[in-house]
Amino acid sequence: MGDILVVDDEKDIRELVSDILVDEGYTTRLAGDSDACMREINAEAPDLIILDIWLKDSRMDGIDILKTTRRDNPDIPVVIISGHGNIEIAVAAVKQGAYDFIEKPFNIDQLMVVISRAMEASRLRRENSNLKIADVTSSVMIGSSAAFKTLKSQLDKVTRTNGRIMLTGPAGCGKEVAARYIHAHSDRSKAPFISVNCASIESDRMEEVLFGRETLERGHEPGLLEQAHGGILFFDEVSDMPIGTQSKILRVLVDQQFQRVGGADRVRVDLRVISSTNKNLQTEIEAGRFREELYHRLNVVPISVPSLESRREDIPELTRHFIAELHRTQGLPQRELSEDAEALLQTMLWPGNVRQLKNVIERVLILGPDHGRIEARELPSGEGDNGGGLGLASNLATLPLREAREMFEREYLMTQINRFGGNISRTANFVGMERSALHRKLKSLNVVTSSKSGARVAEIDEGEYE
Repeated sequence: MGDILVVDDEKDIRELVSDILVDEGYTTRLAGDSDACMREINAEAPDLIILDIWLKDSRMDGIDILKTTRRDNPDIPVVIISGHGNIEIAVAAVKQGAYDFIEKPFNIDQLMVVISRAMEASRLRRENSNLKIADVTSSVMIGSSAAFKTLKSQLDKVTRTNGRIMLTGPAGCGKEVAARYIHAHSDRSKAPFISVNCASIESDRMEEVLFGRETLERGHEPGLLEQAHGGILFFDEVSDMPIGTQSKILRVLVDQQFQRVGGADRVRVDLRVISSTNKNLQTEIEAGRFREELYHRLNVVPISVPSLESRREDIPELTRHFIAELHRTQGLPQRELSEDAEALLQTMLWPGNVRQLKNVIERVLILGPDHGRIEARELPSGEGDNGGGLGLASNLATLPLREAREMFEREYLMTQINRFGGNISRTANFVGMERSALHRKLKSLNVVTSSKSGARVAEIDEGEYE
């Protein structure tokens, strides 16, 4: 039900309160002075603190502990217990942030009512806070191609484990979406998902951002590691993390604890770490830019996220998803996709992958009409355009007719095969050829299909093609 820290200098009272709480299904920890209290809080923050206002022979009294707790752990509700002569102080404590106070000798029913209400209020505050800061990045996986199914199968296998995951793939292919999918389907789905964009944080601020800091002027400022406690920490483009910070992150992964910048207390965290990169980390290691030991700690389960080039079959489905999402979130027109536009999208170059596809669709919806189907003429097609050009060769005019025709047929058929995920029957149907005739044509053009990243792709047979 909850973990409650009972702080009282009288052993009989703290043990009595503990026995009552245990009987009600709570777990308890006990502290007889301020030092023991702070050690327990720093080791692992409790769900609630029952705090005596006076603590004999302690470095801090109850008010000092309350102030420190409110500063460093504002989400922990504190219930004050006090003797008859301390009621005014107890009331003052409530004004400083205590949830409530109970006078000694206390009534057991009253104690349980106050604790129950404090725990519920704390839960509602956390849920409300999480809703306010929730990241809008989706965890929905869209696709039906062979490459997508291979990826999703791998993700489903790791969701229920605590193993560290390394997601690799080109920029814009959806690595963060994959990480959020793991979080959404894991046992930590109710806990935070904190994303650290290693490329966007200045190197001289990285440690403060991750570990937080303590100063006399501003007290305790929690870092991203503390915010992710109990949940998942996602290192986006981990290869851009400063080499000095890498050493400290390695120590956190080993010890599951760290010190805030400027602080002395050791803070324990329970984290699952997922990382991503679009670089070859082995090359980065050889160049001295990435620590090999950290690589082995993070790369427990490597998963490759395919490029959009490897899953062209999914482009119409992804496009329809983006249209619906942009209509829902931005009020943009919810238009249908014409067959010509669908074919063009599947044959365009997408160096920016899924992210680029979404940007192109958003631009078309903003600049285009409010109704009617999206036509091919609305899509970018120039080689210098942000949407990319057609995947066909652009130097045909420099070749003799026979060579130009052969190059066109080769590039055209390879583009169509890749568009349909290596499915020869669907390709033959679209291009208007018998399947056997298409096979003969591919053989004459030295085009073969092979399996890459779980998908069938067309390529030139280098052993035959001169």
